[in-house]
Amino acid sequence: MSRWIEPVTLTGTHVSLTPLTRDDAPALAAAAADGDLWDLWYTSVPAPGQERAYVDAALAMREHLGALPFAVRDAVGEVVGSTRYFNVDSANRRLEIGHTWYAKRVQRTALNTEAKLLLLGHAFEKLDAIAVEFRTHFMNHQSRAAIARLGAKQDGILRSHQIGRDGVLRDTVVFSIVASEWPAVRANLKLKLSR
Repeated sequence: MSRWIEPVTLTGTHVSLTPLTRDDAPALAAAAADGDLWDLWYTSVPAPGQERAYVDAALAMREHLGALPFAVRDAVGEVVGSTRYFNVDSANRRLEIGHTWYAKRVQRTALNTEAKLLLLGHAFEKLDAIAVEFRTHFMNHQSRAAIARLGAKQDGILRSHQIGRDGVLRDTVVFSIVASEWPAVRANLKLKLSR
């Protein structure tokens, strides 16, 4: 079956994004332990012992929904988190970048900036995407600020959008970058990386 998004490895100076495999589960567990990331109630980072189920769910999303989950690796190749293309709408050339989390030691570093540059570049320049979305929990202020720093514009808030793992209703903040904005966003991300 031909897919709009085929597995690809995206490589930069600070980060490489490789298609997620079941073999990555132990390394994801170690990355999540750096900062006890599963304790953040508004995120979906795998808790200890849940990393295999997390990978299986990501791979099922790939198989059935056309998503592309990645292992995020630092400059020396160590897995430090995960991200993915998902909510793929090939007919309208739209996708979402999300399910993104990083070990605490690499948060707010050039790694995230370059990862987004690689993901957005592939989406707009290779896949010819019309728009790329980002969504986050209303209460995840760190993520909202990071998305805005990328140059994404807030489209709105989906109220009571999802039921969280604790049963609490999630308000989802939606951001996007459209193709006409990509050149300016790309220039801004490259400037950030040069500093």
